[in-house]
Order: sequence, then structure tokens, then C-alpha cells
Amino acid sequence: MSDINLTYPTESGTVAVLNNASLMIPPGDTLAITGPSGSGKTSLLLLLSGLQRPSSGEILIGSQRLGDMDANALADWRSEHLGIIFQSFHLLPGLTALGNVSLPLEIAGQSDAREQALSMLEAVGLTHRLQHYPGQLSGGEQQRVAIARALVHQPSLLLGDEPTGNLDHATGEKVLSLLFDLHKESKSTLVLVTHDERVAERCQHRVRMDGGRLYEA
Repeated sequence: MSDINLTYPTESGTVAVLNNASLMIPPGDTLAITGPSGSGKTSLLLLLSGLQRPSSGEILIGSQRLGDMDANALADWRSEHLGIIFQSFHLLPGLTALGNVSLPLEIAGQSDAREQALSMLEAVGLTHRLQHYPGQLSGGEQQRVAIARALVHQPSLLLGDEPTGNLDHATGEKVLSLLFDLHKESKSTLVLVTHDERVAERCQHRVRMDGGRLYEA
């Protein structure tokens, strides 16, 4: 991404969220984005996911310019190439762990969605929780389901917004190790927004956001 600006109009004037932000991530590498609350970190992830469009600038992921795609093309691109792990999990309460993980594959029309979901849940150590609903799972188990869902379609880009933020220290360490192990196996590019020094230290690259600007950390 290069020269990205993101602004919002308000009653008191235009608010700049991102100012001339540029970022290059080598394919297959890991990057931590740190910085104070309100500095634009989550907005940056939304831009990288195509869920938000910049006011100006260009976002190039692989050979694909996100600005060239309409909403339908972006949705197709996300379903094929992108995995997102949210801090608050965003699991569907009416679906079991197996249902939550298989859903993205079912939407994509894959006939072996259940088998792939079973394999990924086994990878995150949850074969004993397949038929449990999110409300019946601990925070760490819910996050592992969220990681399985994000990785089940083998995305080339994996984004995480404070993936251990709602977990206690011990559970966070387990989830963090699992996430990096699975990233290594899948050879995806991993970008994590975090306030957690443990997370940042495990990444190959690190940048800091402050006042909507990106700085080398």
C-alpha cells in the first residue's frame, strides 16, 4: 500500500484517520502493527481487507489492486484469499464449532466443507468440541474456533485485530503459539494489530502507528 489517506467528514470538520501511510509486507512474512488506541490501526486492517476504501492512495496485494474491484469482486477476493481473526471472535451463536468453521467453505460451494473443517478443528485441538455452540466454549476455545475459521480456506493473507486481547495470559500464550505454528504451515502473510509486546516480539517486522502515520518501530 502506498500514500494511503483516509478521512471522515464531521460537523466540526474533516478528521484524518490515516495520513500518507505506506507499507510493504514481503509475502509469507509476519508483521506487528502497534500504537496507542485511536491511532488508526484497525482502520488500516479494514483497508487491507477491502472492507473499507481509502480516500486516496493505492493498495496492492499480490498482483491485485483492491481499488480496481467493485463490492462483488472484493467479496469474492476475500472468500478466496483473506482470513480475519477478530478480538471479539464474531462466531455465529446458532452454529456449532463445526458449523462456524465449515460455513465459509459452504458459502464458497465446496463439497468437502465438513471434512476440511474437521481437519482444521483437529489442528487447533478441538475435536472434542465439534458440536458445542460458542456459548458453551471458553474464551480460549472460541478464539481457536475463530482461528480455524480464518485459516480453513488456506488464505494467502491473514489479518488479526488484537487476537489475544480478550484472553488471560496463559490462554493467550497457547493461542499465540497455535496461530504462529499454523501460519508457518500455511505460508500465509500474517499481519497483527496488537498492544501485546509478546505478540509484537514474535513477528519478523514491526511498525508503529501514531496520529494516523506509520513509523518504523
